Amino acid sequence: MMRRAVVGLLAAALSCLALAAPSRATATATAPGRDARPAAAGTTDWSAAMVNSTMARYSPSAIGGWSYPVGLYLFGQYQVYLRTHNSKYLTYIKSYVDRFVSSDGSINQSFNSLDSMQAGRLLVILHHETGQEKYAVAARKIRTRLDTYPRTTDGGFWHADTSSRAHQLWADGTYMVNPFLIEYGQEFGDETYTRAEAVKQLDVYGSHLQQPNGILKHAYDESKTATWSDPATGLSPEYWCRAVGWYSMAAVNVLDGTPATQPGRAQLLTIFQNLAAGLEQYQDPATGRWFQVIDKGSRSDDWTETSCSSMFTYALSRGAQQGYLDSHYAAVAAKGYQGVLARLSLGSDGRTNLTTISVGTNVGDYAYYVARTKATNDFHGLGAFLIMNEQLRGTVTTP
Repeated sequence: MMRRAVVGLLAAALSCLALAAPSRATATATAPGRDARPAAAGTTDWSAAMVNSTMARYSPSAIGGWSYPVGLYLFGQYQVYLRTHNSKYLTYIKSYVDRFVSSDGSINQSFNSLDSMQAGRLLVILHHETGQEKYAVAARKIRTRLDTYPRTTDGGFWHADTSSRAHQLWADGTYMVNPFLIEYGQEFGDETYTRAEAVKQLDVYGSHLQQPNGILKHAYDESKTATWSDPATGLSPEYWCRAVGWYSMAAVNVLDGTPATQPGRAQLLTIFQNLAAGLEQYQDPATGRWFQVIDKGSRSDDWTETSCSSMFTYALSRGAQQGYLDSHYAAVAAKGYQGVLARLSLGSDGRTNLTTISVGTNVGDYAYYVARTKATNDFHGLGAFLIMNEQLRGTVTTP
């Protein structure tokens, strides 16, 4: 059975009023109006409000192609479906996926990058929910691709099977494939391989990227030829927050999906605990959020970013709940939650707006990261918010 970890936490959550979304769809996100009302925990079901708003903005055919940002958002939408049992949420996901999967299970994807695999979680979900074999066939294509997918000499999956990404490990990639592996193994009885592989990948990535302060550098190039790589270490220069956020969520998902006796899991747990300590150190005391370049928040041009703040909040909350982390991290997460809620509001059109989300980002230097566009309603932020909110909703109240 697929793990439904988020649902267990929410079994006793308070029932809240869901937003009734307008019926007219639009292809562009609306900026918050002057009369936008900031979010407050415990007054509105912000998960349902966000899903209803997004479904009103985009039809399943217009939300975008097969991609990891849309896959992340729809995975978050599925978490809301599990709690609310609103069949429209699942039907929407199915309509999106069926654009790409034929009746015989063929899918027009080569899966030559880790990014292209993230939406594969939706294939596992739909097989679990419908029992239709076509989703199993499509998901198996990703599983089979991993048998020949290129790796570093110590076994880490390259970020992509292209010359520009050869020999490179990006922290982002850990979330693109490893939660899928855990869920695929659970659904299709392949756990011996999938558990071992997922733990190994996170251990390999962590061994290269994690620094003494607990935080992970964005990327590592084994060949040390990338323009951004240090000629001695192969590491990229900065700690980009969403890359670290991807790793933090992947670590929790893999810890949740593996037994304590799994080889390599103890190493992963240590990596995660050291990461949590670093995140606590660099949390912005004023807002509870985290900075785009995590360790340089004292610079005037650095800024707190919403998607990574949601990811860290989720990972720390779940880690404390599961006993992977000391219980005091629940308070760190609660502060992060309030910080993210401050970026959410209802506009004059009755729809939700989530602001200050970094758009998709490659590996770069400090100036590159802080100059990234701060978007509203970008799917990186919407998906991370839903995953976070389903973990924490009803647990934190405002005065």
